[in-house]
Amino acid sequence: MNDVDIGFDLNVLRVFEALHEEGGATRAALRLGVTQSAVSAALARLRHVYGDPLFTRTGRGLAPTLRAQELKPVISEALNKCRESLALGTAPQARYQGRSVVIGMSDDFEIALGPALIQAVARHAPGLRLAFRQTHSQIVAEMLMGREIDLAITASGLATRWLSHEALGEGGYACLVDPQVPPPPGPGNRRSRPRKAIAPSLTLSDYVGRDHVLISSGGFIGVVDEVLAAAGHKRRVIASTTHFAALPYLLKGTAAVATLPAHAAHAIAPMSGLQVLPCPVEMPRFAIELGWRTDALRDSAVAHVRAVVAGLRPAPGRTTGR
Repeated sequence: MNDVDIGFDLNVLRVFEALHEEGGATRAALRLGVTQSAVSAALARLRHVYGDPLFTRTGRGLAPTLRAQELKPVISEALNKCRESLALGTAPQARYQGRSVVIGMSDDFEIALGPALIQAVARHAPGLRLAFRQTHSQIVAEMLMGREIDLAITASGLATRWLSHEALGEGGYACLVDPQVPPPPGPGNRRSRPRKAIAPSLTLSDYVGRDHVLISSGGFIGVVDEVLAAAGHKRRVIASTTHFAALPYLLKGTAAVATLPAHAAHAIAPMSGLQVLPCPVEMPRFAIELGWRTDALRDSAVAHVRAVVAGLRPAPGRTTGR
């Protein structure tokens, strides 16, 4: 390889990283503790070096060009190596100061595991920050290979030879309802039933007699509908959402029910006043996996967070979910 002149201030690469991740010169300047004019000067230097605009202005800030998207993983990896080399002589608690690791997961995992992850990383690697990014089984491999995320927690989608993965546990399903709203009239449900906390279980007739809110990346048919159809039953889905976090707002004050991974149900219920009930339909269980690129653990920060994630254990009775 021919020698390449790198005789310019390598801090301009930190500006590139901050601009890419923050999406604007003002936010990048705040992150780096410099003036906005210094960021603009560094960007002008970067544009000259790479022969590309790198970032274009949009209504929401600065958007990276295709060239900038290609450069981002290379530049971030180089900066991380520099940070690691400089940290070798520092105390362990300061080694990851300013570093960040990106974890991809759907928001059910973020709701259930996010707080424990933040606390565990704060204990074991002070100064290291976590960034949670939305993903799901259909796109997780692409996001890992594209270096959009460093690690992923998912129920599937990691079975490729370019990715490594390990089992974290097994998950099942539970139901969420508003305990203050009685079930709708139907077989065995009288119209005059008083408004009080509902029974600690749902019967199948009660379950299919209620309206349902579906959590899905698209469409109105989910795994519950497949299981019900196989048993000769059908439910009535009145709404679909992609966000588990929206369930309290969609269920409160209604008799509707949502069927979701048990770990998310147990995390949402205490914060929302909703009640967790066993699902009256026998649902299939699923494996929960942690995945990463085969070369990712060369970065000690990613390796450290992987070990922290692998060491997390769900509370008894709150088994994990999808």
